[in-house]
Amino acid sequence: MNKNQGQIVNLPNTLSVIRLVLIPAVVICLYFPGRLGSFLAALFFGLAALTDLLDGFYARRHKAITLLGKFLDPLADKILVSATMIMLTALGRIPAWIVILIIAREMAVTGLRGIAVAEGKVIEASSLGKYKTILQSVALICLSLHYRYLEVDFHAVGMTFLWGALILTMWSGWLYFRMIKRALF
Repeated sequence: MNKNQGQIVNLPNTLSVIRLVLIPAVVICLYFPGRLGSFLAALFFGLAALTDLLDGFYARRHKAITLLGKFLDPLADKILVSATMIMLTALGRIPAWIVILIIAREMAVTGLRGIAVAEGKVIEASSLGKYKTILQSVALICLSLHYRYLEVDFHAVGMTFLWGALILTMWSGWLYFRMIKRALF
């Protein structure tokens, strides 16, 4: 065990906690879906997505990866994306079937990765999954904005990025299933 494994408070873990704290702000802002609420939801989601980028970068660069961080980081990501998508579905901004597919894939991959870890196998995140996360984040920021600003239809832009994210979500999910099948069977 490296010296960081036992650490609880470090910058990456703090950033993950900040991401968790921003989730209710996004949800509350989307509860008031006018221009201001939508803008603030997009801003808070964008800040939360930025903490995800920064915590991963810092943790790897400074070898500040902890057991708590391995739990908190993906948990915060999944709750942020799921809560935002569910709120956007309730507002009619995203079709429910897309949200169901994305959340189901996340749950299935997380569960299978957990089984692999229990069997002593580590299934690392793929670069395809990282691209999926980027497309998903851009999509959710745009779909939270929703309205036209400076002649840009953010809903249309968001849906375009969401379709890309959905394709990468399904593709990377299929690749995870193949990797896990090879690792366990």
